[in-house]
Amino acid sequence: MEEETAAASGGAGPGCGCKGIRSCLLCEGPAQAAPPTQGDDNFTYCPSTGLAEGNEHTPFAGWAFPFPGVFLAEEFVSEEEEAEMVELMDRDEWKPSQSGRKKQDYGPKVNFKKQRLKAGGFTGLPSFSKKIVAQMEACSVLGGFLPVEQCNLDYRPERGSAIDPHFDDWWLWGERLVSLNLLSKTVLSMSCDSEDTIQLFPTFGNENGELNPRASLTQTSACENSGKQGSSCLLSPRLVPSKEVTVAIHLPRRSLVVLYGDARYKWKHAIYRRHIEHRRVCVTFRELSAEFSAGGRREELGKELLEIALSFQGAPV
Repeated sequence: MEEETAAASGGAGPGCGCKGIRSCLLCEGPAQAAPPTQGDDNFTYCPSTGLAEGNEHTPFAGWAFPFPGVFLAEEFVSEEEEAEMVELMDRDEWKPSQSGRKKQDYGPKVNFKKQRLKAGGFTGLPSFSKKIVAQMEACSVLGGFLPVEQCNLDYRPERGSAIDPHFDDWWLWGERLVSLNLLSKTVLSMSCDSEDTIQLFPTFGNENGELNPRASLTQTSACENSGKQGSSCLLSPRLVPSKEVTVAIHLPRRSLVVLYGDARYKWKHAIYRRHIEHRRVCVTFRELSAEFSAGGRREELGKELLEIALSFQGAPV
């Protein structure tokens, strides 16, 4: 869930839920400054290798680095399941949210700044999610995943729907963020604000046409040992500032993506306007943090919330 920003520069228009510096096409006027420029991502995540690979026509073409903490399952639901879920969602009200989106929340009432929460009107996750949660058990990275909150988000190009780079809260929400991407494809853009550097490796194709940075290390080492010179021996690993790197994770329609580890805690994620070409519905599930789980300081409250959530009898709050 995105952090709220207190700075006052945006203005809410009809049907607009923007606050602070957030804006959308419903509230942006000719006198208002345009949204920040959204540059193209310069790396693309490859699910089969787990690498972020440099895009063509960028200074990073031919380079890659490991990008851990992403799990992507394509065709996680069928076309029929997708249509049924969206039809059920559309029976309930979509409330205006930030940056041209609309939302439906199924979860406790939370004040993240003051770190306070209560069940409030939370009556559980919706009934149609019970089957989806059961299907998640087959995913290796989702062992023991117990969702305590579900947020449905509606993105439309005519509203300029987007979400700026952000971290989801980690006081209440646990490590794994799970999102189901419905109705259209999009791109999750990952960026890093840290002062760290990233080590890039030159990539060479193997017999299957796949990029293999480890092969490049072997070749570089062999060149150094033989004393050979030439272009193939000049591509030793290089360091680049993390801030210069952005990684695109392509999310096909009906795919499920899980962010955890570095992708959850080191890299911010965003959805830019240019990647919303048609209506998109995102269903995000979150688990409890250690503080609210077994052995945690607020374990009892966590148990209460999970009991409500997993009743699957909820309506949007």
